[in-house]
Amino acid sequence: MALIDVIEWHDETGEQIVQRFPESGEADVKMGTQLVVRESQVCIFYRGGQALDTFGPGRHTLSTANIPMLQKILRLPFGGETPFKAECFFCNLKTFINKKWGTKEPITFRDSVLKVVRLRSFGIMSYKISDPQLFINKVVGTQGAFTTDGVNDFIRNMVVARLTDVLGENLKTLLDLASLYDEIGIATKARISDDFAKYGLELEDMVINAITPPPEVQAKIDERSGLGLFEDAMPALQQQQMAYAMRDMAQNEGGGVASQGMGMGMGLGMGFMMPGMMQQAMQPGMQPGMQQPPPGGYPPQQGGYPPQQGGYPP
Repeated sequence: MALIDVIEWHDETGEQIVQRFPESGEADVKMGTQLVVRESQVCIFYRGGQALDTFGPGRHTLSTANIPMLQKILRLPFGGETPFKAECFFCNLKTFINKKWGTKEPITFRDSVLKVVRLRSFGIMSYKISDPQLFINKVVGTQGAFTTDGVNDFIRNMVVARLTDVLGENLKTLLDLASLYDEIGIATKARISDDFAKYGLELEDMVINAITPPPEVQAKIDERSGLGLFEDAMPALQQQQMAYAMRDMAQNEGGGVASQGMGMGMGLGMGFMMPGMMQQAMQPGMQPGMQQPPPGGYPPQQGGYPPQQGGYPP
């Protein structure tokens, strides 16, 4: 196998997190080999399965000066030019943005107003590697290449699980959800950040685009809210409709079936409203149009009927 003079890696897909060089395993490397690490990368040098050193951005010449452990491991003759087998892992340190997450199925919650409600949620997030060696040891293992597809499902499930916990602890009713978006987002991000740190990852941003019930539940809520708009004004609306009906009857000089039907409807409405109108217009023991007598009744008149001059008429 030919000796390697330059070690470097280009990520042309934009979705690769880790790349091993060479991808198949160890290769023959000689002292003096150039290692090129770009600004958005870090390279961990391995020999015999052991991490020897970590290199940041720049051009590095492999030697016992920048890899001191090689001096103890190799005992190099011939001025340090003897090749040795080694491998390195390049880690992409850029921020991976616009990664979508969401609930696969609606999650059931207890609601103080609606009793039981099902909710689903979705949004976007961005993350990056914070501890390359921890990430390689815990997540990548011995894979030659590792992309965002390898962690996206795991991360999405983690986000949904933590969001469910936060909603269960803070959400009392779906009707208050609009005022809790910021608090729910902050609390969820804090919990996810702790989980990410266990795997050498850092959550940069998390955005909750929506937390909504399924369409069929939303339709029921819209129906109920539509009725609530007219709940307090229902008597006034009934009187308004009755006035319109009376006007239409007056304009319909020909009468006929339509007029009769309208009259029946108006009569039915008047039947419902009449008890209230009568109660307001009358007091117990009175006839319509009579005035209420003063306390104690009317005073008696002296002499009965007033006498008429000339007596009673013949």
